[in-house]
Amino acid sequence: METEIKKVIVAGAGVMGAGIAQVAAQSGYKVQLFDINQTMLDKGMEGINKQLDKAISLGKMQQSEKSSVLKNIDLSSDLSNCRGDIIIEAVVEKLEIKVQIFKQVLENNPAIILATNTSSIPITKIAAQVDKPHKVIGIHFFNPAHIMRLVEIIQGAQTSEDVKNKSYLFVKSLKKTPIFAKDAPGFIVNRVARHFYVESLKILEEQVADVSTIDNLMKTNGFKMGAFELMDLIGVETNLKVTESMFTLFNNDEKFRPSRIQQQKVDAGYFGRKTKKGFYDYE
Repeated sequence: METEIKKVIVAGAGVMGAGIAQVAAQSGYKVQLFDINQTMLDKGMEGINKQLDKAISLGKMQQSEKSSVLKNIDLSSDLSNCRGDIIIEAVVEKLEIKVQIFKQVLENNPAIILATNTSSIPITKIAAQVDKPHKVIGIHFFNPAHIMRLVEIIQGAQTSEDVKNKSYLFVKSLKKTPIFAKDAPGFIVNRVARHFYVESLKILEEQVADVSTIDNLMKTNGFKMGAFELMDLIGVETNLKVTESMFTLFNNDEKFRPSRIQQQKVDAGYFGRKTKKGFYDYE
């Protein structure tokens, strides 16, 4: 499908950012993967290589295809050197950092589309602090980005129809399934899925069952992963940030209350697979 977008900047080389960069590169786009931390860039590329090698071992990709994908990705630790038609930021869930990235990238890319992969921060709130609010849109991928087909497109109050349409065509070109969502707390998926996590954590807090029992129950009922397995994959700290944001946006509604147990994991630095320890031990 034709799209005017040719070059993509991805800000943040964590699990989501690296995954989005891989998806774009596999679809033939030139990608600049940015992170201020060179170690994160190296880890991001290590993860991409691992996923591509896995695709080869499963017979879903040839070695020559892997080489082409890797050639499409450039790394940068200096955002002022990044040039593109769209930026997709996948950094921490902090409003001020997302706004800072958009402001900085606009200086050298005045026509760029400013897409955020936020899970919960209102698009309109981000756009309100940017010089070109009509350029800001939500393009929300799901983890793992190279596998999950669904992508939410969220139009803020000032997002132009042109940016909305270009974003839709871009997501379609990635062989993903885009859906439009209103700029409401949690959009669609996170609003529905929040209780998958929150209720599982409440059951754990009330000592009704342990982590593995709750997860096994979920999987017995058709889920591919249990809530705790999925939190460990996404990042326990990232999942907590989204819950905290939802709790605030819904005026401290008790049904979105963050878990003390999850907070304790984050305080201890047990973020899940990335730290080798979360609700499960991955050593």
